[in-house]
Amino acid sequence: MPDRLAPVDHPIHDLLRARWSPRSFTGEPITGAEFASLFEAARWAASSNNEQPWHFITARRDADPDGFARLLDLLTPNNQGWAKNAGLLVVCVARLHFAATGKPNPTALYDLGAAAAQLCLQATALGLAAHQMRGFDVARARTELGIPGSHEPVACIAVGRLGQPEALPEALAAREVAPRVRKPQAEILHGAAWPG
Repeated sequence: MPDRLAPVDHPIHDLLRARWSPRSFTGEPITGAEFASLFEAARWAASSNNEQPWHFITARRDADPDGFARLLDLLTPNNQGWAKNAGLLVVCVARLHFAATGKPNPTALYDLGAAAAQLCLQATALGLAAHQMRGFDVARARTELGIPGSHEPVACIAVGRLGQPEALPEALAAREVAPRVRKPQAEILHGAAWPG
């Protein structure tokens, strides 16, 4: 693989520079220790009122092949084409109301995102790769996985050992090696008010 470190404009931690979202995985398993480490990182994310509104429906390809196939089937056909070689699939779910009061939790999705980000960074720290996606059938996930109406399936994550770009169809292989780009800070930073 070519160097995939982010070409930053200002210094950041190497772990942040190394995190990216590949689609090529080798199909090798995720170990039990790696699995536990990923979700320990997610568990310790910050959340409003320490509510921890996140839940993760998981299936390791080697340990639960039927569950893996069930989660894979929820993905869009395009995502199925490459995620089938991941070692782990995850459906990320947010509880939408505070547990103690039943009132809506306006930061539930934000908090779930923080937990998912920590999971992905831990994957990078372990030498694994993680790819987050929204390309899945939310309604089917809710029904087929038994997710209650008080909770929202938000995203899926594929985690695995990094494969080679040429293992992918040509269009995806090109994206795998394309330069990494982000908007400059000037486009996303504002002073103490929205720009007019």
